[in-house]
Amino acid sequence: MKKILQIIPSLDRCGAEKQMTLLVSGLPREEFDVHVCVLTRSGPLLADLERARIPVSLIGKRWRADPQAYFRLRRHIEQIRPDLIHTWLFAANAYGRAAGLACGVKRLIAGERCVDPWKGTLEFTIDRYLARRSSRIATNSSGVRDFYVEHGLPGEKFAVIPNAIEPPPPVSTTREEVLDELNLPRNARLVGFIGRLWAQKRVKDAIWAADLLKVVREDVHLLIFGDGPQRDRLLKYRDQVEIRDKVHFLGHRDDIARFLPHFDVLWSTSEYEGQSNAIMEAMACGVPVVATDIPGTRDLVVDGSTGYLAALGDRAGVARQTNILLNDRPLAQRLGSAARERILSEFSVPQMIQRYAELYREVFEETTN
Repeated sequence: MKKILQIIPSLDRCGAEKQMTLLVSGLPREEFDVHVCVLTRSGPLLADLERARIPVSLIGKRWRADPQAYFRLRRHIEQIRPDLIHTWLFAANAYGRAAGLACGVKRLIAGERCVDPWKGTLEFTIDRYLARRSSRIATNSSGVRDFYVEHGLPGEKFAVIPNAIEPPPPVSTTREEVLDELNLPRNARLVGFIGRLWAQKRVKDAIWAADLLKVVREDVHLLIFGDGPQRDRLLKYRDQVEIRDKVHFLGHRDDIARFLPHFDVLWSTSEYEGQSNAIMEAMACGVPVVATDIPGTRDLVVDGSTGYLAALGDRAGVARQTNILLNDRPLAQRLGSAARERILSEFSVPQMIQRYAELYREVFEETTN
């Protein structure tokens, strides 16, 4: 049995963390002995890992540069003695691979999950150095791979394995109950936005598009699920453009699944993504998506077939395409059905697990021969 150590910054309910949890919970136990190491902090996904009986350890990294956390991680790796280390996201990629190399681990797989324009010379130098010493770099979309190849990482080491989601469970909450809970009129059309409130998501563009829609129709309400450092600034902007009655900040919630099937449209106005779990979850519920035309997202949304894509920053385009869907229910239902079929057929959890298992086997075979 091969021992695999997964290293990830946190166990928050975010994209990479969800994918890692789905993966380790489904890998064949007779072949892989999986352990999870959390670099910075735990989170709600710990309960899922405990139910799956996956051993979890917490390092407790506190600072961006934290030598003590690095040495604690090294000691943990020496104790676990993994046959392969799989890291996720920049902090874990850097600390995890460096510690793995210091401990003599021969098989290292890094997870690059997103186009990261925030990275500077230092971060890309670290990425390039460690990439040369890694067995593979796993990513979720061709767009992310292309981004990193352009920044000097070896393209031949990338393995593209798309994200996956489980089929959505039946929802007992009715649309009328949702509208009553939110104190909205029965004729309200619901546009959903799900994501952390930070600059990458360009939530201001969504509020702007909602303001444009308000000019042509009175029934649209934008529901923003999520929290983050820009919340106060976005609330102030919403109030300045006098659209408090149409834009509703609902905060971070663990029951978004109750609302998703009742969205008429899902918006994603992000500047960059890896492969959005929010988009995938909406598509799996049969909700058409209007999103920015960026790498990762265009791997999910087929323009004109499962939703619409708009140029980055094109708020008028987002509003216009949404209005088309709201005015044409048969079209919206057709795109939503195609979206559901695409997700369930091409982005299933068993497919994702099988692809990672094959990647692990490939790496083991290469280092054995």
